[in-house]
Amino acid sequence: MSQPRRISRRRVRTALVLPALLCVLAACSGDPGTGGASDAAGPAREASPTPTGPPGTLFDDFDYTGVYDPSFAAHGWQLRTGGGGPGIKGTWSADGASFLSDPTAEGGKVLRLRSSTDGTKQGTTQVEVQTTSRNFFTGTFAARVHFSDEPASGRDGDHVVQTFFPISPSDASENYSELDFEYLPNGGWGSVGPQLDTVSWHKADPPDRVHQTLKRRLGGWHTLMITAMDGEVTYSLDGKKLFTSSGKYVPRDRMDVHFSNWFIDLPFAGGPRSWDMKVDWVYYKADEAVAPADLRKTVADFRTAGTAHVDTVPKG
Repeated sequence: MSQPRRISRRRVRTALVLPALLCVLAACSGDPGTGGASDAAGPAREASPTPTGPPGTLFDDFDYTGVYDPSFAAHGWQLRTGGGGPGIKGTWSADGASFLSDPTAEGGKVLRLRSSTDGTKQGTTQVEVQTTSRNFFTGTFAARVHFSDEPASGRDGDHVVQTFFPISPSDASENYSELDFEYLPNGGWGSVGPQLDTVSWHKADPPDRVHQTLKRRLGGWHTLMITAMDGEVTYSLDGKKLFTSSGKYVPRDRMDVHFSNWFIDLPFAGGPRSWDMKVDWVYYKADEAVAPADLRKTVADFRTAGTAHVDTVPKG
């Protein structure tokens, strides 16, 4: 599928709410598990436990009372608000983010990102959550995400994009880096969904990237994994490889991690509707290719130990 229309999310910087406080590390008891290498990366390496968790690790179970819970900012998260693209510019709002119990999740609370529209810019809100630190480079990025094929309320048909991606702060950088999972249940930019796009960027302006599209309906929970190691980026869905990029389409700069739910355009009026994306947990392991089975064990061990948050990623 040709994609001349896709733009980087960094084209316009925006204001941010809930600035980060000092990082607070959750204590980790028990054996948090190991990070294993993928088939191409050789044998697994031990991740020796420390009082705050295995080194070079971010894990967050999103067990917060709300977006104004002090721990949310203290753990390095912030919400986007104000102007900028992509999507409907000037409609980013903190109102769409919340934490709630979900019986379909693996346990505990989930982060829900709800974007809404009535077909007008004035009646549209988009939502994005991101880390405040730019400490993520090579290694394994993973998240358990719930995609929506239908709106939570109102009529269907919007060109909505539900995303998980690490990205460098400036699209003007010579070392610009961006790695995308994008789910489009109704397509967009002239394509017909449903589809999951995996995209590795080299430059934002003019756009220079490679991608692959999976044409499949994916409503429900999925484990998304991006492994950036040894000159390759591999995207996996529920433990199965989808796409690999290499050469110039690999990270060249440190990145922050984002989740967002936004509208490409407003194809029709017709009353209010809302779209949900949910996140159960997020995980990052610096400088290691973690196998899917090891990822599952690590997350299960964190939860068994009652560890809702760990951040031992070196600060760049």
